[in-house]
Amino acid sequence: MSEPASNPVSFSSLPLKEELLSNLGTLNYQAMTPIQAASLPHILAGKDVIAQGQTGSGKTAAFGLGILNRLNVQRFRIQALVLCPTRELADQVAKEIRRLARAIHNIKVLTLCGGMPFGPQLGSLEHGAHIIVGTPGRVEEHVRKGTLDLKHVDILVLDEADRMLDMGFQEALDVITQGIPTQRQTLLLSATYPDEIKFLADALMQEPEFLSVASTHDETSISQQFIQLDGEDSRFRALRLMLLDRPPSSAVIFCNTKRETQELAELLSSHGFSALAIHGDLDQRDRDLALVQFSNQSVISLVATDVAARGLDIDSVDLVVNYHLARDPEVHVHRVGRTGRAGKTGRAITFFTEKESHRVERIEAYLGETLVYRSLPPEKVLFREPDPAPMRTIQIDGGKKQKVRAGDILGALTRRENTHGKELLSGEDVGKIQLYDLRAFVAVKRSKAKQALSRIVDGKMKGRQFRARLLK
Repeated sequence: MSEPASNPVSFSSLPLKEELLSNLGTLNYQAMTPIQAASLPHILAGKDVIAQGQTGSGKTAAFGLGILNRLNVQRFRIQALVLCPTRELADQVAKEIRRLARAIHNIKVLTLCGGMPFGPQLGSLEHGAHIIVGTPGRVEEHVRKGTLDLKHVDILVLDEADRMLDMGFQEALDVITQGIPTQRQTLLLSATYPDEIKFLADALMQEPEFLSVASTHDETSISQQFIQLDGEDSRFRALRLMLLDRPPSSAVIFCNTKRETQELAELLSSHGFSALAIHGDLDQRDRDLALVQFSNQSVISLVATDVAARGLDIDSVDLVVNYHLARDPEVHVHRVGRTGRAGKTGRAITFFTEKESHRVERIEAYLGETLVYRSLPPEKVLFREPDPAPMRTIQIDGGKKQKVRAGDILGALTRRENTHGKELLSGEDVGKIQLYDLRAFVAVKRSKAKQALSRIVDGKMKGRQFRARLLK
């Protein structure tokens, strides 16, 4: 087992293609993260690598650079396959690879995920690709139907492998890997390293290097507090007290099952809190809408299962609440790591009952530090009203395929001519703009939402009018 380097190491010390190095400079990638410094020399040398580290440790850039440095652009065939447990993570990984590849012309990265129409993916595959990023279920479907040829793949990446196994993708992985040459490089990334991952690695890898970044958190960046409850019946009341006592700007609340997640989100909403659920039983459209609204501050609390929370591309989370204790200390650390990222500070609150004390002791032993316990705030805070989300989201029925750009949307909202007496909006009233193929989403200040919607519906972009609506 190799230990990550402790001192900052520059990317320029690596044998990377000049185009990749110059692009890293424009992206302001300077020193490597510990997991990058430990893994990239092995990855670039063509070795199989197992990298264990929590979300945000830089694993995606590590394997992305490894893929791009090895890729032969002139060979227009599928040379790399990246498998991810969820569509959200696959989209995030594909986006990062495209960013890293900006300086190399004509590289095609294609995503193949469930929850999306099968037909358009067939058309894209017919036009070819260098890199496939996808979910195991949909990639397996293409393999079984003979629409995806993997015989030229020379690098296979399993990202968040532990979650893939948790979600029951072992059979799909077996089918997929049978179609890939055995003489290849295999990279396995995982936040945890249970026995199932060891068995998977033994089956797919050849003398892999095992690299690990300790899954702990800097006490100065994350304030962790544990609260013992009188019993199960007091759990929701405790959550209300904590959310009202010190209202977060954004919160991820973890439950252990899909049913608990949905029920808690609905219960919070019924008590006036801004909350949505994300779990595996939601259809892809509802998952997308929940993530869009949470990431642009139109929803304050996202109630999530562990699997659904993997791959969330959200840098700033003010508070993490473990409404139910994680079943494993490593999962607990991964949950808590959603906050206090990118140099920011964050809070983490964990509820537990007396029956669960032994699991809290396991977390304490795993972290190797004394946990901080606190009591609940006074009951009088229940008389406060929950804060509404500061923004609202407008969905526009037009996107990249209609040539809509972020600047078009911003211009339609803030343009001063032809306002016909309507209240003006400034750039400060407009938040995050997200573009998809057929839709676009823009966050606007809650107090200006109706005026903003009117500006979009009554105005024009690209010389035409678009339908739009406010999301609830």
